[in-house]
Amino acid sequence: MNKTMHAVLSILDKQSEIVGSRELSRMLKMHGIDLTERTVRYYLKMLDRQAYTEVFGKEGRRITDSGRAELRRALVSDKVGFVISKIETLSYLTRLDTDRMEGQIILNISLFPQKNLRKVLTLLKPVFASPYVMSDRVVVAVSGERIGALQVPPGMAALGTVCSVTINGIFLKAGVPVTSRYGGVVEIDRGEPKRFLSLISYDGSSLDPLEIFIKSGMTDAEGAVRNGCGRILASFREIPVVCLDQAQRLATHLNERGIRGVLLIGKPNTPLLGVPVGIDKAGIVVIGGLNPVAVLEEHGIETENTAMSTLMEYSRLVPFSTVLSRVKAAS
Repeated sequence: MNKTMHAVLSILDKQSEIVGSRELSRMLKMHGIDLTERTVRYYLKMLDRQAYTEVFGKEGRRITDSGRAELRRALVSDKVGFVISKIETLSYLTRLDTDRMEGQIILNISLFPQKNLRKVLTLLKPVFASPYVMSDRVVVAVSGERIGALQVPPGMAALGTVCSVTINGIFLKAGVPVTSRYGGVVEIDRGEPKRFLSLISYDGSSLDPLEIFIKSGMTDAEGAVRNGCGRILASFREIPVVCLDQAQRLATHLNERGIRGVLLIGKPNTPLLGVPVGIDKAGIVVIGGLNPVAVLEEHGIETENTAMSTLMEYSRLVPFSTVLSRVKAAS
């Protein structure tokens, strides 16, 4: 099964309804795969023959149990490089006007039991007031509602947060190329980032590194938020030295506009938080967009996370405080 077929099954796996080739063609672009409807139908017929999809006339397809099983056991070799490829594609597709704060950004989506919604929002209140989130803007949906292409399953609620790869896209549009190197865990000591404790290369991973660190219990984002000492999620990126001044100005501008994802920018040809950089490069440490989810897992609330899940219009996101007030008023 090649990457295109894997992407088709991944999309169908998230849909509760029958999906046609036109809609699949549109959704595949979010995975960096640009195919015509005719070509999509060709791949669907291949999946039909293997009983991985089921045909519903002209309406479209639905994934079968065999398809889900194949998706879970797809060769790791087919998945290596998929994360970095997705980062590069979504970076290019990001369209955020940082003066008007309008346009598409990248969203992470996390699912959790809907019965825990009020508890979740209460736990996350101090997190979204801290410097360890990309933005205080979120989107929340409950069972049956949609966020992008994802329909929230029965009994679940969904939290959409700004993904850190949005920074890559914003920098790219401003003429600053960013290379994503590692996802990692950063030690926070007395409110200051001290060092990276663990790193996983994006190039060599078939899964998003930050999701791995969350599920491995390696974070203490709660401690970082509450008393300034803990372990948060962050990623390490590089930019050309010639772009350093532009990057610093852009980071300041973003912070003023509510996108506070850039934690540190290093000096030319100098290690940053213990991580070396390439020749004529400077390091950047970017806040992990899944830090709020790390806090939930630390409190024993199980989550299902999809980093870099979808593109969404930034103006559709609302301040976290607004969501919290609405839920409290409805209770």
